This record gives sequence, structure tokens and C-alpha cells, in this order.
Amino acid sequence: MANRPPPRFVPTLTEVVHSGPAPLTGSTAASLSQEQLAQRVLQRVDLVLDRRVREEIATVVLEQTSAIVPLLRERIETVVREVVAEAVAEEIQARQRAGAGGV
Repeated sequence: MANRPPPRFVPTLTEVVHSGPAPLTGSTAASLSQEQLAQRVLQRVDLVLDRRVREEIATVVLEQTSAIVPLLRERIETVVREVVAEAVAEEIQARQRAGAGGV
């Protein structure tokens, strides 16, 4: 991942928030069963993994959006030009019919 500043609309952490289970000490780890230890590790992994997956998804969405913008702009410009050309042609035909009928 490149070291670049995040987009301006991404919230940033302004204070340290401690959540999840308490850290393991030597005596705590010895008193936990294997299942309890596995559960605590999975909780920690889940917290970090959820955050990291969300960050990666946001990055991919931003990259894809940036890549598609020029194509969208080109297609929209083409559609607008075609619609305007058709509207002008129809207006010219309507005026010619109105002018021919009034002669």
C-alpha cells in the first residue's frame, strides 16, 4: 500500500480507545483454558481484521471510482452532445414545417 494521505472525508482517530479483553499477563495466561485463550485471541483478531478489511474495501472503492471517472465523463459528454444535436435538429424541422405551412 502506498504511503499517501487519506481522502479528506475519511474520519481520523483523535483519542486512544481501549476496547476488547484485557491484556494477558503471565499468571492470567496460565489460568486460562485452551478454549478461553483461543476465544480471546479470536476476539482480538476479529477487531483488527474488521477494521483492516473495511480500510482495504474503502481503498479499492476509491481507486476504482478514480479510474472510472474519465470514462464516465467521456460517455456523459457524448450523450449530452447527441441529445442536444437531436433537439436542435427537431427544432429546425419544426420551424421549417411551420414556415412551409404558412406560405
